[in-house]
Formats: sequence, structure tokens, C-alpha cells
Amino acid sequence: MTQYFEPIPYLLWHADKAAFAAALGRSFRETGFAVITGHPVAQKTIDDNLAATKAFFALTDEAKEKYHDAPGGRQRGYTPFGTENAKGQAQADLKEFWHTGRALPPGSPYRDTMKDTPPVSEVADFDRATRALFNSLDAFGAELLKAVALHLGLAEDGFGDKVNFGNSILRLLHYPPQVAPPPEGSVRAGAHEDINVITLLLGAEEAGLEVKHRSGQWLGVNPPPGALVINCGDMLQRYTGGVLPSTTHRVVNPSPERSRFARYSTPFFLHFNQDFRIEALPGCLAEGGKAEPPITAQDFLMERLRDIGLVKA
Repeated sequence: MTQYFEPIPYLLWHADKAAFAAALGRSFRETGFAVITGHPVAQKTIDDNLAATKAFFALTDEAKEKYHDAPGGRQRGYTPFGTENAKGQAQADLKEFWHTGRALPPGSPYRDTMKDTPPVSEVADFDRATRALFNSLDAFGAELLKAVALHLGLAEDGFGDKVNFGNSILRLLHYPPQVAPPPEGSVRAGAHEDINVITLLLGAEEAGLEVKHRSGQWLGVNPPPGALVINCGDMLQRYTGGVLPSTTHRVVNPSPERSRFARYSTPFFLHFNQDFRIEALPGCLAEGGKAEPPITAQDFLMERLRDIGLVKA
């Protein structure tokens, strides 16, 4: 296990950028995933968000439903249990979730396609706590992309103007306790790849995340306390011609002795700006990457949201 997910200390970025970029690139190329220790996201920011998350999901279904925006593709606010499915899977995942999106400045050209996140009145600290974590992960994600850029032979700021107004999302996930045995063959989250550029995932209190290695073996991802799990999404895979792969992962059902415990997880999906045209980098094609037809980030997102059932075809 550790041979695939050897933690990379973030302190290395400050000491030797080239070494950090090389370590991150190696991990991404091998598994599409990396584990970062010593990240700069404050523990209080993480704790406050988790408390707000638990308080929100403890609300009644009626209260949560007020924040459900099905016509908007559920890109902001609440999505009920059993709504989303993994691409190609008919069975819905055993989860409910909340989306906090980017707070756009007045007059932004992206307002036509990016809604504001609805404020939550029932949980006093919810809006502040979730926004604070969004901003922290957004800033750290932009910093990690500097290392990705160096690994790809680009200028350190090669991603900066491509993600600064991206339709990035903080997802608050709740996998309820399984008081009765789940349906045969079901999982908490079906095998899937992420849509976006990179995902930053705070460690869950309950285990279950597994990654499919290119050997075909499923590997459990159990980061040390205080670490962040980072993975490549489909947009980065397409941009690099597959040099940095978007790896299949899933969340399996708990063991019987842990089934009565809820699982909370908080991924941050970092996206390209919606009008960014995704096409394979020449340097990646030169090392054997595969070109796919150019597509804007927004068109790619909508295509994939239809695949997973959040937007109706």
C-alpha cells in the first residue's frame, strides 16, 4: 500500500520546488492519486466545516429539500439521497450531498452559467464555515497546480489564468448509517472518475475509499491524520493526453461493525474556467499522449453531468 501512496510533505515545495513537482508527478503518473502531508488548510477551518456539515444533514428532509435545485443540475445547494449514480451505473449511490460554489464578483461574465450558492438559515455558522473551507482549498489547489505545471514543463503559473474563475465546487458528502443491510451489489459510491482538473479530499472519519490501480487491483486509501488526498480528474487527463491519468475510484460499504456509523467526506473539485478550451498539450503528445477533440470546460462538464444523472438529457 505505502509503495503507491507514500505521503509527500508539502514542506518540500518550499524547500525544493523541482523535487516536490517530481514527487507529485510520479505519484500522479503511477496511480492518478497523491497524499500530501503538512498542508496549509487550518484545522479550525476543517473542524468548523465538519460541524456545520453534520448540523445541516441532521435537518429534516423537508428543511433540506428547500435547497434542492434539480432544474439547475444540482450544481449548488442540496442533492437528496439516492440521486446521483456513477457513469454507466444504473444503481444510485448511497449518499446525499451539498454543493458550495465560487462566489463570483459583480458583473462577472460567468454569472450566466454559474449560480450563487443559496444561504442556509437553519444552521447559524453554515455559510461562513463552508465558504472559509472553499476559499482555503481553492487557494491550495491553485498552489498545487504550480507543481503540476512544472512537472509538465510549463511555466509555474501555467494554470493560473485557466482556473481563477473555474466552476469549482466544495461537496459536503453524507453517507447515512446503514441500519439495514444495503441492497446486494450496492456501494456507497460506485466506481467512477472525477470530471474536473484535480480533486482535493479531506480524510473521512470512516474508511471506504478505494482506488483501482492500473494492475487491476483495488487499493485502499487510508491517509495519515491531517493529510489531503489529491487526484487527477478527467479534464486534466484530457489536457495531458492521458499522461496524468484520471483513475477509477469508489467508496465501498462499511464492515458490519461500522455500518451504524455515518460517513462524512469533503472533496473539493477544482475546475477550469468554463470558456477554457481543453486540448492536449504538445509536450504530452510528444511523449506518447493521445489527443482528443478540443472541447470547452463547460461543454465537457454538461456532457458528464448528464452521464451521472444530475442533469437530465
